Amino acid sequence: MKKIWKILLGIGAVIVGMMAMSSANSKKKFKKNLKENKKKVDEVKQKSAVVEKKKAVTKKKIKASTAAIKKTKAKVKNTTSAKTTTKNFKKKYKSKK
Repeated sequence: MKKIWKILLGIGAVIVGMMAMSSANSKKKFKKNLKENKKKVDEVKQKSAVVEKKKAVTKKKIKASTAAIKKTKAKVKNTTSAKTTTKNFKKKYKSKK
């Protein structure tokens, strides 16, 4: 009976040893992947910071251009009365040929 327990214990120890070695290897791979992912995250953060700066600049340009458009639209006169006058003129004088 003692021999059977010793054999089972030995087999269990071998299995546990193999699992420990495989977990150590997977832990190293995990750490390596973790470092690579951190590098990628840092790169993405740097790129996003650049994009945010460009976004702020374009928003300023858009505000400036909309202000300029508003100023020019305010200076433009309404032409609807002139159009109606010419239309009435054409009806009155040009159509009687």
